Amino acid sequence: MKIAHDVRSVRRRRIGRAVTHLILLGFVLLAAFPVILVFMNAFKARRAIFSAPLALPTRETFSLVGFETVFSRSNFPIYYLNSVTVVVVAIGFVVFFGAMAAWALSEYTFKGNRFMSIYLAIGIMIPIRIGTVSILRLMVALGLVNTLWSLIFVYTAQGLALTIFILSQFMAQVPRDLKDAARVDGASEYRIFGIVLPVVRPALATVAVFTMIPIWNDLWFPLILAPSGRTKTVILGAQEFLGQFVSDWNSVLAALSLAIIPVLALYLVFSRQLIVGLTKGALKQ
Repeated sequence: MKIAHDVRSVRRRRIGRAVTHLILLGFVLLAAFPVILVFMNAFKARRAIFSAPLALPTRETFSLVGFETVFSRSNFPIYYLNSVTVVVVAIGFVVFFGAMAAWALSEYTFKGNRFMSIYLAIGIMIPIRIGTVSILRLMVALGLVNTLWSLIFVYTAQGLALTIFILSQFMAQVPRDLKDAARVDGASEYRIFGIVLPVVRPALATVAVFTMIPIWNDLWFPLILAPSGRTKTVILGAQEFLGQFVSDWNSVLAALSLAIIPVLALYLVFSRQLIVGLTKGALKQ
């Protein structure tokens, strides 16, 4: 009787795992399908894009005309460099200043500590685009319109709230014995901060990915703050091939394919740290 019960339990667990994996596989296919579709059609001739959008490129339909147009008719390398510069500098500012603020909020008790935490948490819920008009006026007054610094400052402000919230939760879980031992050895608070950062490395990777994706994919602020030819980003540059009546879809898909590559590369590099950071954050009490 007990053996039959154990067999049924094992069978139920296997069925449950199989159903779970099927659901997860469905979500993966749903998320990956648009990306795969963009890559497939980027290497096809214009007629093949519309006649057989779901078909793989063949010897007859294969074409690199989209990529040739992107590099010959636009300053795409400059757009790429602009996007990389904005993303790298903004992420550096977000991680650096966010980590320092998270350390102060999680480690020290001072008047207004709780109020400051709530104030920063509210920043997660309020989209920064609401203040677009005020931001534009500020950038005009500072003379930063059509400069990469305008985008860097906006994206830094945009990412700080979530970064501080995530890192403060992780830093609060760092064993106090580790920090007290460093203080006993005569380490300064700056040195202790440097010791804690590697401990919360998964959280830093999570923050970097969550910060990079909306910055790289953003079209709103580049269009408003830096639309000139020398400050365009990759996503804004792809708009060059979209017209009111005629659109060069080969070039659009080629540009989008090139824009997707850094995001995929970042995920592949930090995927392990990202998963560790997400699971640790989910299991904290």
